[in-house]
Amino acid sequence: MAVPRPVRPYVQFNFLVSIDGGSSEGFAAGFQEVSTIGMEVTVAEYRNGNDKDNNTRKVSGLNKSSDITLKRGVIGQLDLYKWLHDIRDGRDVKGRTVVIQLQSEDHSQVVQTWILKNARIIKYNCGPLNAKGTDVAMEEMVLSYERLEME
Repeated sequence: MAVPRPVRPYVQFNFLVSIDGGSSEGFAAGFQEVSTIGMEVTVAEYRNGNDKDNNTRKVSGLNKSSDITLKRGVIGQLDLYKWLHDIRDGRDVKGRTVVIQLQSEDHSQVVQTWILKNARIIKYNCGPLNAKGTDVAMEEMVLSYERLEME
């Protein structure tokens, strides 16, 4: 359940990500960044041929959800890659539920929850790898999902 705070907004760096509710499959996935979460309801314009008003009606159309990108440092765990492998080979066709929770600064309560229904990995990138740098090796996954719910 969302927790309002009228004085100042919550900070964005206290969040948890779980896939399939942190099920027994044991995804090891500590993410550094989650890109923008969003959805859009399309609008269709329609006008009856015998309407007296010279304007269109706007009718709600389909729900479209934007893809999100999850970024983390490479930790050598292949569990998310196995999920991608199952998707690529057609063994995971229904998708999974991804839950993103924003916590208060003291981590005592969840203040906002986003639930991504029927999510699946559609893109994976690792790198860049640079022998001259000291940065952490990063990997990123793009998730596509069908429905966004909020609590």
